[in-house]
Amino acid sequence: MTTPPATPVVLTGARVVLAAPVEADVDRIAELCVDPAVAEWTTVPSPYTREHAVGFVTGTVADGWITGRSCTWGIRVDGLLVGMIGLDGIADAAAEIGFWLAPAARGHGIMTEAVGLVLDFAFAAAPDGVGLERVVWHAYAGNHASAAVARRAGFVFEGVSRRGAVQRGRRRDDWQAGLLADDPRTPADGWPAETWG
Repeated sequence: MTTPPATPVVLTGARVVLAAPVEADVDRIAELCVDPAVAEWTTVPSPYTREHAVGFVTGTVADGWITGRSCTWGIRVDGLLVGMIGLDGIADAAAEIGFWLAPAARGHGIMTEAVGLVLDFAFAAAPDGVGLERVVWHAYAGNHASAAVARRAGFVFEGVSRRGAVQRGRRRDDWQAGLLADDPRTPADGWPAETWG
């Protein structure tokens, strides 16, 4: 059974704390989601408004935990929300990981630590985790920063789906990689050279 807990779980690392975003985070989320890179590489609405952030926190995040279909965490460093990470589409012992980070927090290993915490939770058996067998990573082709994080986490590059993803009505090439519960959590070979970081 791969059903996450119905109430949010807090994950704590050396530098980051992952906790479900709450209504007090709405203004910060709205501020960060207008960043051009977040708009370019994610499916968040663009332009992004405070109302979008309210719907995300009170609807998407809350419903995901309650139904067991997704787990979403805010990434916090010294109490400040600097990004978002989650497992989505949880079903049949698999899920997709997704994440974004504020500009000032990029390039410091913060996302690598956050991804490690989420993967530990994803693969751990209940009650300490979800007990998944596979986590998949997708990114629009060209998202080298996200690819570098996935590669460092041990994801194995599985290929390109030509125009396989849709972003706000536009088709884009889709990179895909996968990580199995028993895969080594070390950088994997086989990634396109431009995704190494």
